[in-house]
Amino acid sequence: MVEERPKVGSVVHAEWVSKEPEKTRKFYRDAFGWRFQEVPEMNYSMIETPGDLAGGLRRPADQEAPGTVTYILVENIDEALRTCERAGARILMPKEEVPGMGWMGMVFVPGGLTQGLWQASPPQPP
Repeated sequence: MVEERPKVGSVVHAEWVSKEPEKTRKFYRDAFGWRFQEVPEMNYSMIETPGDLAGGLRRPADQEAPGTVTYILVENIDEALRTCERAGARILMPKEEVPGMGWMGMVFVPGGLTQGLWQASPPQPP
């Protein structure tokens, strides 16, 4: 069976941004049975839900409001950041590598939304 990869433009990750991650973890664990895998070197928790959507939990960055940020799959992170900027977004976080996984960036979208962008590393042969 061939694993189907998400299409460019798909939402592939969501992050819950919380001022009190410990309380947020407890809520989602108790209310929905979610599990969390701590990534201490990143001050981050990976979220395991019953569904297919990958997710994480973190504290807000400087001047970032708590909320949820989704990440859209892009082919080229540098080009996508430039395209978003031309479309009226402001870059909040330039391209940043997530070692062994890919690259991310964030933009502030007109209307007040924070939007994440994600370029996955090329698949490695088995």
